Amino acid sequence: MTLAKKKPETNDATDAASATANPMRSHNVISELEHKRDRARDGGGSARVEAQHAKGKLTARERLEVLLDPDSFEEYDMFVEHRCTNFGMEKNKVPGDGCVTGHGTINGRMVFVYSQDFTVLGGSLSETNAQKICKILDMAMKVGAPVIGLLDSGGARIQEGVDSLGGFAEIFQRNVLASGVVPQLSVIMGPCAGGAVYSPALTDFIIMVRGSSYMFVTGPEVVKTVTHEIVTQEDLGGADTHTHKTGVADLAYNNDIETLLQTRRMYNFLPLNNRDGVPVRPTTDPADRIEMSLNTLVPENPNRAYNMKELLERIVDEGDFFEIQPDYAKNIIIGFGRMEGHTVGFVANQPTHMAGCLDIDASRKAARFIRFCDAFSIPLVTFVDVPGFMPGTYQEHNGVIKHGAKLLYAYAEATVPKITVITRKAYGGAYDVMSSKHLRGDVNYAWPSAEIAVMGPKGAVEIVFRGKYANEEEQQKLIDDYREKFASPFVAASRGFIDDVIRPQNTRWRICRSLAVLRKKNLQNPWKKHDNLPL
Repeated sequence: MTLAKKKPETNDATDAASATANPMRSHNVISELEHKRDRARDGGGSARVEAQHAKGKLTARERLEVLLDPDSFEEYDMFVEHRCTNFGMEKNKVPGDGCVTGHGTINGRMVFVYSQDFTVLGGSLSETNAQKICKILDMAMKVGAPVIGLLDSGGARIQEGVDSLGGFAEIFQRNVLASGVVPQLSVIMGPCAGGAVYSPALTDFIIMVRGSSYMFVTGPEVVKTVTHEIVTQEDLGGADTHTHKTGVADLAYNNDIETLLQTRRMYNFLPLNNRDGVPVRPTTDPADRIEMSLNTLVPENPNRAYNMKELLERIVDEGDFFEIQPDYAKNIIIGFGRMEGHTVGFVANQPTHMAGCLDIDASRKAARFIRFCDAFSIPLVTFVDVPGFMPGTYQEHNGVIKHGAKLLYAYAEATVPKITVITRKAYGGAYDVMSSKHLRGDVNYAWPSAEIAVMGPKGAVEIVFRGKYANEEEQQKLIDDYREKFASPFVAASRGFIDDVIRPQNTRWRICRSLAVLRKKNLQNPWKKHDNLPL
């Protein structure tokens, strides 16, 4: 959706006629208008703007200038002011009330935005401030366009008490209603604490800025008082904490500019809404491109690792793969790429970390991504090299059964086109979970190097033939025999569980061809009020 550039705010002929009719009144109104506009644009004043810049941070309006196309921003509610009269607040009013809201475009595509202004009362959320954000969310759902929130706030405005808390709840309700209707992105560019953290947690993706943004329910001082732990803001809820340890945030960048530019890049992969279909970009990368290097990607030694991300970058258009959560649960890769110009979601086991095993974190990470793709009709391509679920008391005692079921559930529930390529190992229940034919996989391929079995040949022989071989030579013969009879991809292919065994070099064009066939796929799940995901 491409918008015309913003028209001038004044019309010379109209102004002249108005001025002739009542020159004094016209002059006063115009002066007041410009004064209020200037006051709103000034935010908290030059001193606070300079303080923001001194921290290496942009102001709310400067951030929107970087995020949006030039001259595309149309602002709403510039003149809104809070209505609080407690604690002398009636003397401290700024037009806009610490939040800039409106819509604009990113590469010509519509987006609704709100940007909290830390220079105005610490960007704290007031009743009227919340109403502005709710208006943006309501409008986005009406017209079918994504929402990007730039958060930089001290939290609830204490002077307003329950009115501020009610404002948060109004936003939360709309985040929930908008979920699966329009994409929602939260960019944390400063503090985000207390109840404020739950709005981003309800959105689809969270992006943070290293060194200047943090998220936590209770801050270091409260933690110290209640639990006697001494912790810094950065360690408690900084960008590295949430992208490496908790998985709360999806991405983190080094400064405001890089963060906003990468947000633009990510936005280019996303549909406008749940009915619009994926965006399509012209490409000169031929669909039938042969990638000979893939023939030697998988090592002959089944115990040696290789980098699955190399495969993804070699098959997507122009090598442009946008990874999500690259620093969390590294044993699985998720992200967006394009095939023949169309956005595709990718999920892939990563043999360089934990041999590609599935565990609690990897299951949660991939399941949420799969459900996002399914909600917005983004096809899924899955690359499988998985020896199974991670064993151990930590995994079992922390609920790997329930968390692993989330991944299974996400694949089984998804009705978008699903293409699976098994590159090497697909053992045990992990074979089933990773978009197998049995979970309504549309097209399932395997490379000649694939092994599909209950477990690896060595482990199987040790169980089945325990005590029945005299030496390592006899054991190896049994292992080779098991691999040929049970682990070969042709065994699964003979039962129709694999649609074809393909040469690695042809992977790109076979996927492109399958996606083209499935572009009009129509599959409906049984009617239900809603599902009961194993949370």
